[in-house]
Amino acid sequence: MSHFKLTATFMKQIVWLTYFLYCLCQPAYGQTPQFVTDSLDIYIKRGMTDWQIPGMAVGIVENGKIILAKGYGVLEAGTQQFVNENTVFPIASNSKLFTGTGFALLDTQKKLSLDEKVIKYLPNFKLNDPIATQLVTIRDLLSHRLGFKNYQGDFLFWDSSLTRQDVVTRMQLHVPPYQFRQDFGYSNQGYVVASELIPKVTNQTWEQFIQNQLLNPLGMTRTFILYDDMRKQSNVALPYTTCCNAQGNLTRIPYDNLDNLGPATGMSSTVRDMTLWLKMQLDSGRVGNRQIIPWAALEKSREANTIASSSRMTLFPLGFQFYCLGVGLLDYAGVSVFAHAGACSGFRSSTTLVPSKKLGIVILTNQDHHSFQEALRFQLLDAYLGVPYTNRHQYYFNRAKAKDQKSQEEIKALASRVEKNAKPALPLSAYTGTYQNNLYGTLTITAEPVKQTKQRLTIRFQHHPNLTGQLDYMDGNQFRLTFSNPRFGIFPVTFVQDSAQVKSIELSASEFVDNDSYIFSKERL
Repeated sequence: MSHFKLTATFMKQIVWLTYFLYCLCQPAYGQTPQFVTDSLDIYIKRGMTDWQIPGMAVGIVENGKIILAKGYGVLEAGTQQFVNENTVFPIASNSKLFTGTGFALLDTQKKLSLDEKVIKYLPNFKLNDPIATQLVTIRDLLSHRLGFKNYQGDFLFWDSSLTRQDVVTRMQLHVPPYQFRQDFGYSNQGYVVASELIPKVTNQTWEQFIQNQLLNPLGMTRTFILYDDMRKQSNVALPYTTCCNAQGNLTRIPYDNLDNLGPATGMSSTVRDMTLWLKMQLDSGRVGNRQIIPWAALEKSREANTIASSSRMTLFPLGFQFYCLGVGLLDYAGVSVFAHAGACSGFRSSTTLVPSKKLGIVILTNQDHHSFQEALRFQLLDAYLGVPYTNRHQYYFNRAKAKDQKSQEEIKALASRVEKNAKPALPLSAYTGTYQNNLYGTLTITAEPVKQTKQRLTIRFQHHPNLTGQLDYMDGNQFRLTFSNPRFGIFPVTFVQDSAQVKSIELSASEFVDNDSYIFSKERL
């Protein structure tokens, strides 16, 4: 009996000691972690230097207050135009939560149901599988469970002249490699199709609905839905990349016009406006004493719909990952975290919500070839959730250096093959003409002089009027393709030929744009 009492007493001491140590590691509720107060600026500046990020802005919402809304670096590399809390950045796929929240609101208002079939509102809508066509719901579109691969078909629409209606009608041409409702496959196009339902139940366009229901009530006066509205503003960050060149140099690139994919990835905002968005999300849909969004709608937007990953990472306290409506749900250090990332040419961003801690984080950057926004997200989560310090920036940076070195070596190898000045078996005129892809449309290849005695092949794309491709012969049936927009990449392309006739060309863009390659068949005169 005495032994039992001694053991019980000892166990109580262990429990209390464990709790005491846990409390030492945890920031007191409502207290900003020391990492944020003492080390954040140094950490950010070091990360920006390592990753060659010209400018970024960071916002933190804590217990209903904006404790940080700050700019770092510059709008344009080499200038003294400094980023501040009102600098505009494209937020890319962080647009999805606006669309997802809008649909959760419409569901709560009984104007539609997330589980209604799409063909109820768009009777002519089709997927490649006729059974899936009959079954697909609004929730399916918004939860990335159509059976598509990640980013499948994005090359067609990314910064192209194809319209949202083209997105809708071309959905039937995509052949999903996975089963409907079984696997997670990230699809920008699903959000575009869903947005076409909004006028059916509100008599407003998607743009009008988001502006009237979300942006205006929140006072998000420097958040823009359309590309032209963003470009008219002052204090807008310029786009940069370090991708797709042999030296990893920082390069200015064109802005993307993503109006056709707007409901998925087309909005732009500032760190100040985004902290207002996060505050509302963390205050059960309220702004002060006003209920902007019913709590029931926010609950619907955060329901797990699709398993994105069931693997547990060893270097992060990260477990399950689900996709909800425009936001992911993560188990991080035993806490439910709602998070999303965004990327378009020249920009990367992230948003994070931890409702149980009343914590929100937004990170905006004007360089697209880095993972610092993810490193900083997890570093801040570690600080707020009491996870022992690990340098997340160094982890991501070391991995990226190895990958970038491999990519740069591949680009150098392509240049070496071009520099041998080999002659193709066929005259360049044999490669010229119009090529057809049933999903995309056409491209044309012409031979154009570059010197008095030399010609080069140039590709022009039917639906990408601002994009060209330069073809330089290497060897065999392969040319090096260099896109005029550096973010689309540099790749070997192969012509298929039959004796003296060219039959087709297979080309791809960078994984940043699309994971697939496309075969274009040459049209015969």
